[in-house]
Amino acid sequence: MINRMELLKLIKNNAKLDPKEIAVMLGSTEEEVNNELSALNKEGIILGYTTQINWEKTEKESVIAMIEVKLSPMRNKGYDHIANLLCKYDKVASCYLVSGDYDLMLIYEDDNLREVASFVSEKVAPLEGVLSTKSHFILKKYKIDGIVSEKTEKDNRQTVIL
Repeated sequence: MINRMELLKLIKNNAKLDPKEIAVMLGSTEEEVNNELSALNKEGIILGYTTQINWEKTEKESVIAMIEVKLSPMRNKGYDHIANLLCKYDKVASCYLVSGDYDLMLIYEDDNLREVASFVSEKVAPLEGVLSTKSHFILKKYKIDGIVSEKTEKDNRQTVIL
């Protein structure tokens, strides 16, 4: 029997591992790994496979905003109704229900600040139940989903004792 948590950790850290490699790492068979991966996909535990790209090293120009949305939950629908509406936009990369001063956190990527402003003012703010929004812009990414985007240089300063 395969330990699901160990399998999930392995593919989370490296989705390129093939079932044969995973089987060796887990002391299992390739067939068991394939069956378990298939079951995890069917159950909606594995949602997809992605590649982390450092877009700053490419020619792609874009703006990423973290948009806080304060809501008044809708009767019989709660927060889910508005969250589901916002998730339908392709440029909404992530949507989270969070605790604190606001209710939803959107990660939104578009071509420029004007497009982000347009999304917030024309699509988010007018929704029934939206009380306020606040936008923050990503200036630089240091770590993305557990992966350091740029290796930092070794600190060669000498210790000074007074």
